[in-house]
Amino acid sequence: MSTTEAPSYADRITVDPALCNGKPTIRGMRITVQTVLEYLSAGESREEILRQFPMLEPEDISASLAFATSLMEHRYSFKDTA
Repeated sequence: MSTTEAPSYADRITVDPALCNGKPTIRGMRITVQTVLEYLSAGESREEILRQFPMLEPEDISASLAFATSLMEHRYSFKDTA
């Protein structure tokens, strides 16, 4: 992706400090990206997630994955604490 191109999730993932404690949500709804990712990591199919959350669209799941992938582009380090 070029630096001028919007990320593939930009029109679907929103962050609002007044909604869900500022966690990234799907299109401003009270469904967090974290929720979608947790369902996927638990082995739920896309179809099952869409059945349980009928207001979601298939593109919302793809956007959640793209958003999570973009977070991995950052550099992280772990610090030992007492």
